[in-house]
Amino acid sequence: MKTKRGTLLLILGVVLVVIDQVIKYLVKTNMELGEQIYVIGEWFRLCFVENEGMAFGMSFGGQVGKFLLSLFRIILSGFLIWWIRSLNKKGTTPTGVLVGLTLITAGAVGNIIDCLFYGLIWDYAPFMFGKVVDMFFFPIIRDGARVIFFSPVFNFADSCVTVGAFYLVLFQWRFFAKDEKKA
Repeated sequence: MKTKRGTLLLILGVVLVVIDQVIKYLVKTNMELGEQIYVIGEWFRLCFVENEGMAFGMSFGGQVGKFLLSLFRIILSGFLIWWIRSLNKKGTTPTGVLVGLTLITAGAVGNIIDCLFYGLIWDYAPFMFGKVVDMFFFPIIRDGARVIFFSPVFNFADSCVTVGAFYLVLFQWRFFAKDEKKA
């Protein structure tokens, strides 16, 4: 059972990363930077932007910060992969916990691929200094031309991280609370 569940988690993670990369490739090769495609009126748009790799397009300490952020992501993703494998081997970890952690890990890996390789692939930056491709834009509350609520542009990988984190907090918190009590 543990091996089958581990294989299914691996397949899930790979499928999520592939979906993320296919979407980013399609946006990168079919849209101009800054271009917007209105999908559902003003409410949902594809908006091609690139960022340095932090949430909401923030940057972190220039080239050194970018390198440290990429290195941190790689280490964190490696830890998450190890942790998921360890929890799966126990056999007592709820599948929902492993799925939530797999979503977070797949999202992190999807954005790591952008940072590591996109600069090389599209010939604009060295290894580890690529930019993350974002495209989903949901200006939920608007006041004329001004967006009042939720203006970030994000990608599928970001969605995986967010959904995985919210899922763990909302539905799997007992598992983590139980682990804290043991410590």
